[in-house]
Amino acid sequence: MKAPRVTLDQWRTLQAVVDHGGFAQAAEATHRSQSSVSYTVARMQEQLGVPLLRIEGRKAVLTEAGEVLLRRSRQLVKQASQLEDLAHHMEQGWEAEVRLVVDAAYPNARLVRALSAFMPQSRGCRVRLREEVLSGVEEVLLEGSADLAITGLDIQGYLGAGLCSVEFIAVAHPDHPLHRLQRQINFQDLESQLQVVIRDTGRTQPRNVGWLGAEQRWTVGSLSTAANFVSSGLGFAWLPRHIIERELKEGQLKPLPLEQGGSRHPSFYLYANKDKALGPASQILVELIKNFDAAPLDAPFAAPVSSA
Repeated sequence: MKAPRVTLDQWRTLQAVVDHGGFAQAAEATHRSQSSVSYTVARMQEQLGVPLLRIEGRKAVLTEAGEVLLRRSRQLVKQASQLEDLAHHMEQGWEAEVRLVVDAAYPNARLVRALSAFMPQSRGCRVRLREEVLSGVEEVLLEGSADLAITGLDIQGYLGAGLCSVEFIAVAHPDHPLHRLQRQINFQDLESQLQVVIRDTGRTQPRNVGWLGAEQRWTVGSLSTAANFVSSGLGFAWLPRHIIERELKEGQLKPLPLEQGGSRHPSFYLYANKDKALGPASQILVELIKNFDAAPLDAPFAAPVSSA
């Protein structure tokens, strides 16, 4: 890719001429001489080989080509300014990126609210979001590939900030044989049925969580796949209520009438990488995650529009 012939300063000068209505006005606004502004624009047109301005009376007016190029140049200049701002913020300790790993069972709506509120405060800091299941979250944090982690597991040697609990309920399709028993179900009834479980994404020490007493067990890679399987009549599973609200409402899934253990409520925690001090962006995101985790999901919320 060849180097551009036109500089950002030249684009800024052209914008000033158009925005202020002429060369003299642009010179005054940019604290330069009128001859310097005129030369800059003339040289720019020569380098591009395209006329950008024409003079009508005492006013400089864009040509058709000038309108197209100026419109594109505004975004270019804006991005360059944002890049310079980001470099300044990084010099002050502001992170270029926050790496967040989240257990797939954590309510996505709470996370969306926190990240939406973070965006206008981010100063260009990116968020790298990664979803894992069970011990997969712990592994990513321990290996140093995450700055923040949300999980329902107790990670030894770390102090986590308490978040919400998530309700998992035992469900099956309404026509499943377990529902046709038309009575309370015990664990002996479950043993002869197919159980759908979600694979732990951890590689070194994957954990088995919940009841796994069925003789036949299918393991799938995600909660959404498990929900699809079970809503289609394939087995039963314990699934987060917030993920299957629609299926429950539409009658594709129905809670199993278990004598005990039909629901469980694991608590989730927010952990930080203890080998790396949190920067200002990470600290802001932590507070937002905690605040929106504590807020009711039905509370009114409008995602802020970034001014960038």
